[in-house]
Amino acid sequence: MKKLSSLLLCAFSAVSAVSIADEGMWQPHQLPSISKELTAAGLELNPTDLTNLTEFPMGAIVSLGGCTASFVSDQALVVSNHHCVYGSVQYNSTEENNLLKNGFLAKSFSDELPAAPGQRIYVTEEITDVTPLIKAGITTTMKGDDRYKFIDTNSKTLVSECEQDKNYRCSVVNFHGGLEYYLFKQLMIRDVRLVHAPASSVGKYGGDIDNWMWPRHTGDYGFYRAYVGKDGQPADYSTDNVPYQPKHHLKVNKASVDEDDYIMVLGYPGRTNRYRVASEVEHQFTWAYPAAKSYREEIINLIHENSAVGSEKRIKYQNELASLANYAKNYGSLVESYNKGTTLERKQQLESDLTAWINSDAKRKAKYGNALPGLNKLIASSQEFSPRSYVLSYMGRSQLLTTANKLHRLAIEKTKPDLERQRGYQERDMDRFAQGMKTINRRLDLDIDQKILSHMLTHYAALPAKQRIKELDQFFGLENGLNETALTKKLNDIYKNTKLADEATRLAWMDKSTEEFNNSTDPFIQLAVHTFKARKAIEDSGKELAGNIQAYRPKFMEALIAFNKSKNLPVYADANSTLRVTYGNVKGYSPKDGITATPFTTVEGIVAKDTGAFPFDAPKKQLELINKRQYGSYTKDDLNTVPVNFLGTLDITGGNSGSPTLNSKAEFVGLVFDGVYESIIGGWDYDAKLNRSIHVDVRYMLWVMEHIDGATNLIDEMDIVEITANSEITSTVAE
Repeated sequence: MKKLSSLLLCAFSAVSAVSIADEGMWQPHQLPSISKELTAAGLELNPTDLTNLTEFPMGAIVSLGGCTASFVSDQALVVSNHHCVYGSVQYNSTEENNLLKNGFLAKSFSDELPAAPGQRIYVTEEITDVTPLIKAGITTTMKGDDRYKFIDTNSKTLVSECEQDKNYRCSVVNFHGGLEYYLFKQLMIRDVRLVHAPASSVGKYGGDIDNWMWPRHTGDYGFYRAYVGKDGQPADYSTDNVPYQPKHHLKVNKASVDEDDYIMVLGYPGRTNRYRVASEVEHQFTWAYPAAKSYREEIINLIHENSAVGSEKRIKYQNELASLANYAKNYGSLVESYNKGTTLERKQQLESDLTAWINSDAKRKAKYGNALPGLNKLIASSQEFSPRSYVLSYMGRSQLLTTANKLHRLAIEKTKPDLERQRGYQERDMDRFAQGMKTINRRLDLDIDQKILSHMLTHYAALPAKQRIKELDQFFGLENGLNETALTKKLNDIYKNTKLADEATRLAWMDKSTEEFNNSTDPFIQLAVHTFKARKAIEDSGKELAGNIQAYRPKFMEALIAFNKSKNLPVYADANSTLRVTYGNVKGYSPKDGITATPFTTVEGIVAKDTGAFPFDAPKKQLELINKRQYGSYTKDDLNTVPVNFLGTLDITGGNSGSPTLNSKAEFVGLVFDGVYESIIGGWDYDAKLNRSIHVDVRYMLWVMEHIDGATNLIDEMDIVEITANSEITSTVAE
């Protein structure tokens, strides 16, 4: 196996390509191959310095398992976005002590609160190319299910070997649709505590209205701290634990950035789909996104209709609402951008050009000729049952339904050897599984849960007969169509008689046998048992399809990479929640004719937007300070005020949230948290003229911390430097 955690100077194993504009989410080991572009953009470090995962600055970058974060002190103070720590703020909030509304600050280590159960901090230490180990033994004659199981077993075997030290979390991740596989080894810190989050009127200023919009005035930042046992090893929460001692942390450059400055983001972008084929693109934008948007908005409305603002019910679902609303707006904007643009036409043209290139050479035709036709045929078969897949997925928003299914599946999987178990049900998953069972009550209201399930069952009942599940129809009495009165009565009985709303009961079911599940009288358990075989058949069919696709997509990607290389086009893997580097410059843009967006917003814009009502309800103290121009030492001279957010040309996507924005010396100058409306389609299609990332300016973050929230203890803890073109001032405290 080839270790990539040490300095790795070779270029990407498939190709070495030139980046166009600032496009690309680059794997660390690829950076030397684009060193000229990085240097031209303004990077002052040697690009090879960014390939060493355990040295500065990569050693300061961590994953939260969905968001990115970074160490900003030698006492393991971790900074990320407000919306990334939001779940822990919600978890610790009550109607009497609403931290979401009021914010939270621990003035001492002892005041810090446990993060939501299951919250982890992951520190990547090694990346290993395991492609030969995963693919060895795969044959062209394998059936889809056999191929899927073969790859899955090889992956789980490598993960099991990697996790002999239980302090580590490992994963095998495929790149380029299965053309390459890498093993990631991450130190898993289990004791995570909430340190500071501003009030939502700062951290979510503008709310969903301003989401994906510019100009923006959002203080989207928050802080965790990582704790370990006294021996320095990861440990479960204990008052005896001590702050983790990171090998590296970022210096915070109070001078921030100027227009055209070099910036980069190091983080864990979630998923992009830039190499999907045209048929997938068309289906996603014409059917999948509209359906998902509709379902999300319907569930949002149900929650709103059945919970008052500020009530215990609403607080329980506040994090869920934020997630639902964010993606609902995202999906709607994606569809709008798609309908205005030429994404599909250009994708179709690319495939036409690729096919012509393949067919122009006998060797290429023999090697790649069946890749795209074979892939398209399989994709078409997968799309036929999309309506059922989406309905069942959103039906799973009922926490009790999902809980029963998971507990029953656990009992079944525990009868197998560990390596043969379904992912999520292995021994490595049990702590996380139990913590998930524990968090439910802080995010569950039975009335709302029932209404969500009832609503999605009406969608299910409208599916074509061949997409229905006989056992599900029987359980809810839907064989002859929907009878709303009968369904309501059935659901009332189910929710009245289930015991799964009790935490101790849920935890006890984790140790029960399949026989005990079969004999249970709990209605949700009965439902899980009754429908399991049908749901498993659907799952197995999906694995068969996935295995067949694995025979074609890597070949298609190999052809596309070779084609792009022949045209000197950028070649980088789609984002897949693994560590990436993206770079660019601070720059405005012109979203449409006659409109130019400048790269900075300022605190005066907060006052201009403020209405006194959510989501434009800035704290009164903040408004007073702005009106009096009391900015302390955080004024940006060329603006004569405090900058709030700034724009960059960086190529980002979901999962980059919370990623530190670094300058040319890898000093912390802000946090990336969003993109502009025009770049919302960037997960599928990149446009250098319109792609812009949105960042919290470090000056604003520090100004709010010092002058509004009094978080001077955290400012004192960080290494604050102020470096401009003409001067350098270093301090560790606020001026």
